[in-house]
Amino acid sequence: MGQRRYRVLVVGQTPPPFGGQAVMIEKLLQGRFERLELYHVRLAFSEDMESVGKFAWRKLWVLFVTVLKVWAARLRWRTPVLYYPPSGPNKVPVLRDIVLLCATRWAFRKVVFHFHAGGVSTFEPSLPGPLRPLFRYAYGRPALAIRTAAQNPDDGLALGAHRNVVVPNGIEDMRGTVPERVAGPGEPLVILFTGVLIPSKGVEVLLDAFERLVAQGVDARLELMGKWGDAAFERQCRERVQRAGLEGRVSFLGVKRDREKFIHFAACDVFCFPSFFEAESFGLVLVEAMQFAKPVVSTRWRGIPSVVEDGTNGFLVPVQDPAAVAARLAQLAGDPALRERMGREGRRIFQERFTLEAFHRAMERELMGLFEDP
Repeated sequence: MGQRRYRVLVVGQTPPPFGGQAVMIEKLLQGRFERLELYHVRLAFSEDMESVGKFAWRKLWVLFVTVLKVWAARLRWRTPVLYYPPSGPNKVPVLRDIVLLCATRWAFRKVVFHFHAGGVSTFEPSLPGPLRPLFRYAYGRPALAIRTAAQNPDDGLALGAHRNVVVPNGIEDMRGTVPERVAGPGEPLVILFTGVLIPSKGVEVLLDAFERLVAQGVDARLELMGKWGDAAFERQCRERVQRAGLEGRVSFLGVKRDREKFIHFAACDVFCFPSFFEAESFGLVLVEAMQFAKPVVSTRWRGIPSVVEDGTNGFLVPVQDPAAVAARLAQLAGDPALRERMGREGRRIFQERFTLEAFHRAMERELMGLFEDP
């Protein structure tokens, strides 16, 4: 007879939209596990990044239907464990979580919270008094709390988790599937940013830093890949580029996926991600750059230092400091040997810590612990 298999119900968003949390839940569901069977109820509150975290009347109906689907899945598949990714500290998704979890978690013997977004445990004091007991019931005392980096807010500890662990994200190794390039003598340095184009991802910081870099005489191009958060911010950034006379050096690539996305990662010389995003927890795009042996410049913010070792595979700078970003980009621009060394170290770190296989092994180990505990 084969080994007994244990069932977990995963309630979470999968792409679209293509945020880090949705991508990692999809990768979890695609895993092949020895002793786990994962079942899925998809959260479908937002189909694009513009609507994430925002109220819409349609979402009330989606919430009601999702609760019914969770109940039905619990009965149909007899899953004793609920896996759920709590929201970040944002009012609309926190209220959604409270309703959904209060309506469903009682039906499961154990609950797992995977904090892809950090900081929700700090949100209770901002709620009206009558909602605070519901907040504590919804989020309090999970059997297992998982966060992506030790540097992230320890929501599991604050919420009284029975077991509290760190599991880094991981991705497939796509190196070798697309052509790679590096700037040769006399060629411009290509700097790439990938993420939602919003202020807190560091877009304005990067544009400011790039202006400084070009003013220093560095021959460089900047590519920004991703979807705009809103039309007003897009207009503001494009006007800024035009005023600075950088239209020929700055490209807004829009959304690229799969092979198209990896072509740009493989063709850049430096990846720059000066994020101070409120719910940042890991920075999956940093790992995507590291797999192609690209040096990175990022910020000392949340879980980013768990991925970028300052001076080893890239540089870390303070948040909202364009002068520091420009200085590190200039240093890399002027030293091809440093770029090569840091890129090589990034590739090594990726292979050691951030592969999809390592992620799947760690997730199976931690989830199986739920069935071994009394």
